[in-house]
Amino acid sequence: MLFGENLARIRAAREYTQEALAQASGVSVDTISRLERGTHDRARRGTLQALANALGVDSTRLLGMAAPEQDTTGADQLRRAVHALDLPDQAEPDDVPPIDELRDAASTAWRDYLAGRHAELLAGLPALMVDTRRAVSALTDDRRAEAAGLLATSYRLTAGLAGRIGLTDLAAHSAHRALDVARHTSRPDLDEAAALRYFAWVLVRQGDLAGAERLAVQTAARLDAGLMSRPDLDTAAVFGALMMNAASAAARQGNSGGSDDHVAVARAAAVRSGRDTSAEAGVFGPRVAGMQAVDSAVRSGRPDDALRLAGHVPDATGPVPAFWESGHRIHLAAACADLGHWNDVLEHLVEAAKIAPQWSRVQPLGRTIAQQVIEQRARRTGRLAFVADHYGTT
Repeated sequence: MLFGENLARIRAAREYTQEALAQASGVSVDTISRLERGTHDRARRGTLQALANALGVDSTRLLGMAAPEQDTTGADQLRRAVHALDLPDQAEPDDVPPIDELRDAASTAWRDYLAGRHAELLAGLPALMVDTRRAVSALTDDRRAEAAGLLATSYRLTAGLAGRIGLTDLAAHSAHRALDVARHTSRPDLDEAAALRYFAWVLVRQGDLAGAERLAVQTAARLDAGLMSRPDLDTAAVFGALMMNAASAAARQGNSGGSDDHVAVARAAAVRSGRDTSAEAGVFGPRVAGMQAVDSAVRSGRPDDALRLAGHVPDATGPVPAFWESGHRIHLAAACADLGHWNDVLEHLVEAAKIAPQWSRVQPLGRTIAQQVIEQRARRTGRLAFVADHYGTT
């Protein structure tokens, strides 16, 4: 009956009648009625997706499943894979997957990370670690170095995933493992900096803001010379991401001047890079750096500056992850809430929800701003009901 109860509750929150939902989804009124009453105990996949699309929610919400960001099922297996020693397991070269296959698996893991498919990551990352560790043990020369790079990638993705789902101890250990492996890759300096970038992010999650800022700035300084002499997207991405980590840490400490300085350095690097990129080494570019400037202004308590800066954020010149775009809208909603622009708050929250439904639903800032706008609005409208339901507020 859970599915039927969820369907009826979300339909009511959207202020849909059964007839209106039928028209929007293409599912008959009779089927909707039977599902809500529980006389149909399951919906076909096409019916489920049509109803979810019409209601503007993920199908997992209708089914009553936990959002992937809150589900740590499989984390024990991931933890065991991270803590396993990198000892040879007597693998022969013929037993090791081809490098092309390992490269494809790592690329798939990165796409899952960008899309917030955490269940898939929890299931797939342990196998990627095992296979790449065996490859490092069994292969030689350039193929061994490439396998080590893929192993470092798997550790960094694990650090990011573990941080997202609140397992900061596992995130820190994974970042350390990525740092250990970096010296064996074909680009040790860059892979070391990328590992330290993830570690700085973990420190922010753990509340060590001063340590995070210091680590990010020092690591970026070691990359700067290379960025100037050999400008490539990966180096620029790691450098820029480090400076944005430093800016975020400074803003959270109330150091708006320091945050602005770090953002200025990042934006200069973004101009040098020339385009936005969403590589595993770092998400960076002109638009990303512009959005970071808005974020820092919001965190520093300068909503007017945030909205002014938002007007100068350039269009994307390459791929920008949906969760970055969604987070930008949440930060704009926060700035508008500080200024009492409640209609704009609603608009930004709705847009953030549509851009990245799963990610935005569990963001604490989004939930806080949603609660504020609900308390300020006397009349319950469709958009307000959508925001209340999406962000889990009352």
